[in-house]
Amino acid sequence: MLLALDVGNTNVTVGVFDGAELVHDGRLATRREVTGDELAVQLRGLLGSAGRLDRIDQVAISSVVPSMDRALREAMGRGFDVRPLMVGPGTRTGIRIHYDPPRDVGADRIVTALGVRHRYGAPSVIVDFGTATTLDAIDAQGDYLGGVIVPGVRLSLDALSQRAARLPWVELTVPGAVLARTTVGSMQAGVVYGVIGQVEEIVRRMRQEMDGRPQVVATGGLAELLGPQIPCVDHVDPLVTLEGLRLVAAMNPPGG
Repeated sequence: MLLALDVGNTNVTVGVFDGAELVHDGRLATRREVTGDELAVQLRGLLGSAGRLDRIDQVAISSVVPSMDRALREAMGRGFDVRPLMVGPGTRTGIRIHYDPPRDVGADRIVTALGVRHRYGAPSVIVDFGTATTLDAIDAQGDYLGGVIVPGVRLSLDALSQRAARLPWVELTVPGAVLARTTVGSMQAGVVYGVIGQVEEIVRRMRQEMDGRPQVVATGGLAELLGPQIPCVDHVDPLVTLEGLRLVAAMNPPGG
């Protein structure tokens, strides 16, 4: 069985695969100061109901938090007695990267592109709603062309409350109307409808620079909230990065 971890700046998305089937998934808050022992306990607690943790014999990790890499390796060794595959430069992914330099592309973006290509084909545009909102393009051959990085939705909303003295912290929800009549509603409408317009315009321009008409796949922690609100989005798949990790693990077996 495979344990897959996508380590982001806000959350760690975790999945357990039995062959090609995702049999368990969950999320942990990202803690940069976590120790390997603590992380191993957290993972076993999160996945305990999977019931087959003793069968995990492979681990694949994509991480954009380098300060956690040591703890991740220690957790896999102590908690599961497995040496993890840390996806990075040199890892076989089957995707050619047209980026300068290629190593500057986050491992999560390439792994997600692989998962999207496998599930939905190519060309595609991937909208990942995480700490940052990223939009990535893969062409008809499945090559990674590049993308766009903008401040994430929650980050933008938090910045409003932190930098403007009279604006409160508000929950991120989709308001019923864009013409808001309260401060909270105004902030929610501004951020949510702002990102809808932002994604629509960026995708429109990306399509002009790409051959064919790429489909659009929304993923990430806020995909299920925001994806259905955006007209250009064809598919919402918050766990497609885990599928990409499964594919990468198959290409890079232990001792292979």
